Amino acid sequence: MLTAVPSRLFSLSPFPTGRGLKSHAYIHSVQFSHHVFLNLHTLKFYCLPDNYEIIDSSLEDITYVLKPTFTKQQIANLDKQAKLSRAYDGTTYLPGIVGLNNIKANDYANAVLQALSNVPPLRNYFLEEDNYKNIKRPPGDIMFLLVQRFGELMRKLWNPRNFKAHVSPHEMLQAVVLCSKKTFQITKQGDGVDFLSWFLNALHSALGGTKKKKKTIVTDVFQGSMRIFTKKLPHPDLPAEEKEQLLHNDEYQETMVESTFMYLTLDLPTAPLYKDEKEQLIIPQVPLFNILAKFNGITEKEYKTYKENFLKRFQLTKLPPYLIFCIKRFTKNNFFVEKNPTIVNFPITNVDLREYLSEEVQAVHKNTTYDLIANIVHDGKPSEGSYRIHVLHHGTGKWYELQDLQVTDILPQMITLSEAYIQIWKRRDNDETNQQGA
Repeated sequence: MLTAVPSRLFSLSPFPTGRGLKSHAYIHSVQFSHHVFLNLHTLKFYCLPDNYEIIDSSLEDITYVLKPTFTKQQIANLDKQAKLSRAYDGTTYLPGIVGLNNIKANDYANAVLQALSNVPPLRNYFLEEDNYKNIKRPPGDIMFLLVQRFGELMRKLWNPRNFKAHVSPHEMLQAVVLCSKKTFQITKQGDGVDFLSWFLNALHSALGGTKKKKKTIVTDVFQGSMRIFTKKLPHPDLPAEEKEQLLHNDEYQETMVESTFMYLTLDLPTAPLYKDEKEQLIIPQVPLFNILAKFNGITEKEYKTYKENFLKRFQLTKLPPYLIFCIKRFTKNNFFVEKNPTIVNFPITNVDLREYLSEEVQAVHKNTTYDLIANIVHDGKPSEGSYRIHVLHHGTGKWYELQDLQVTDILPQMITLSEAYIQIWKRRDNDETNQQGA
């Protein structure tokens, strides 16, 4: 595929049929006097209609924007860099803190992709194509396209020599639409948690991972484990004596299974419907540790199916290096989706999860303290709301808010006032201390 390069401003216009006399590229060069063309596969430049290769070092900035590369040393230094880069259009930006185009209604995907691009071990893996380019996939498998496109997007987001201070996620999102069989689309608002869950599992699978044995970078970074205790309940309409009798049966005894997780779902208390004296709805607040109590091994929660009821409790047995919280804001019923506006009060550093681990695990789990690195917010109504994200830039220790193309700095104390929906927390390891700006 050839692309016209009419000026150093790099206007893209692809021609898929080569550079022969009857090709679109050849005709375009004659009609419009655009003579420099770039083959997008080989990254070689040609002059048409004369049809010779151009070798000129001044064109390297164009090929680097299309296919940025990073050395191991550059990758190792990314989180120590506090220096602004200057794009070719004159704007300045911090690599990694870069806006993404909202093509129509893909801000839900943009926020998740920006969050994942700021998880250092995941980012570092995808910045180096050699880490995954030789993974064997079955013939005709399209899912590996997700891996390739995510790697390309990651390299563009962290490119210190971009043409502009924002990046288009178009190729990445086309791969998402294709690989999800149109479950997630560019033109229709999607749910951030649904997308995150599908994307992490699809990436893991495309990298050759399996449910139990074979691990990948995705499970290395995000996977933890828990014990799930389940107890079946007698039907509530039964007489008390019959209920008592049933509770002695084996079927109604508590069972325990070990399970892995990629993220923890935190349930919000039901939002009150009453109003204050000024007739305005009160926005309730809840401390993060209240909703984390679900995982302390003691708190029981009732779960209902269409014919049976169960009591469940959860206890964490392994904390991952990066822990994802998904705060359950939306409730679906037969008629509509309801949003819970409760504000979760959370510190952005020093969240210790030791008490949620079983006693025998606490002894071997030395590091249980986490700091926030990404906070995805949903604003507005369930079906027509918008997404934005707060991310920590590790090099400067400062927080930034990204909403599609807009990038602004934000005070850490403002982050906790938002309707947080998805959060990513980084575990402190060994003698690591908090590096975040106040």
